[in-house]
Amino acid sequence: MKNEWKCFPLTLLLTGAVWVLCLMPVPETELGDVPMIDKWTHVAMYGVLTLTFWTELRRSRLAWPLRKRLLWGVIAPIAMSGVLELLQAYCTGGNRSGEWLDFAANTVGVAVGYGLGRLVAGRKKN
Repeated sequence: MKNEWKCFPLTLLLTGAVWVLCLMPVPETELGDVPMIDKWTHVAMYGVLTLTFWTELRRSRLAWPLRKRLLWGVIAPIAMSGVLELLQAYCTGGNRSGEWLDFAANTVGVAVGYGLGRLVAGRKKN
C-alpha cells in the first residue's frame, strides 16, 4: 500500500493545502461581501480535492475494489471535513469557527467532485 500513494501526488498536495487553509486565520477581503462566498469556497475546495483523487485514481490504473475507492474518495474527505470543522471550533482560539453549514458545503463539494470524477472515469466498470 505504501507505493500506491505515490499515484496521488496532487491529491496529497491539495489535502495538505486544505488543512492549512482551514486552520489559518481568514484574512479580510472585498469578497467577504459576496453572499455565501464562504460556502461556495468550501464546495469548490472539496470538489476539486475529490475530483483530483478520482482523476489520479483513473490514471493510476490501480485495481482497488469499490469499497476502498469509496473509502478514500468519498468517506475520507467527508470525515476530514468534520475533523477540520471541530478543530476550527475548539482549537483555533477564536480565529476560526466550525459550522454545520460548512460541513454540509464540504459534503456537497465531495458529491460534486465524485460525480465529475465518475464522468472523467468514463465507461470504466467499477
